Amino acid sequence: MAGHSKWANIQHRKGRQDEKRQRIWTRVVREIMVAARTGGGDIGANPRLRLAIEKAKAANMPADTIKRNVDKATGNLEGVSYEEIRYEGYGIGGAAIILDTMTDNRVRTVADVRHALSKHGGNLGTEGSVAFQFKHCGQLIFAPGTPEDLVMEVAIEAGAEDVIKDEEGAIEVLTSVTDFETVKEALEKAGLLAEVAEVTMRADNSVSLHGEEAVKMQKLLDILEDLDDVQNVFHNAEF
Repeated sequence: MAGHSKWANIQHRKGRQDEKRQRIWTRVVREIMVAARTGGGDIGANPRLRLAIEKAKAANMPADTIKRNVDKATGNLEGVSYEEIRYEGYGIGGAAIILDTMTDNRVRTVADVRHALSKHGGNLGTEGSVAFQFKHCGQLIFAPGTPEDLVMEVAIEAGAEDVIKDEEGAIEVLTSVTDFETVKEALEKAGLLAEVAEVTMRADNSVSLHGEEAVKMQKLLDILEDLDDVQNVFHNAEF
């Protein structure tokens, strides 16, 4: 299937993440701890933990740091207990925003999120106010120039739900959450390495922002991503 341009927005997002590389360890540690606490410390039986450890290794986190945080989460070491809370709201131009947080103090977290949104042109919504505009799924995105026929053949055979090529030639593979690991491994075995490979909240439709609105929305997203308890920010804005 054909799709609108996502490549420029993906590159934009990756560039912003690279600027904040020092924050990645904090977020990955929290993800490892929650994944291990909820699903156990065996990566063979815990896909979420396996994915979190892959992210940690990609961020050059030492193996002993990874192990220590798995041990904390599974009770072998004393550590802080985090809970996951999702917030929904609106940004500039009516763009929808979903915030996934991990916190040891939900009162602090909701106050920080509400303040950031209201101060910078957004507002906090109620549960379910924007989530219906997103799909929880696996997403793999391949750079323009990747052989489309091969991606489609391998992905569909492995259980992918859809393969979409955008206006710039980037290829997006969508999977169910449960099939994400299987599809990712099949593509990697075929020599196809994705620029982005994650379980995400993918917007069904986007809101195009230009000029001053785009600048304001990017500032809001940067501030939300910099909040200590925020793990992921999902939105439907296109710049």
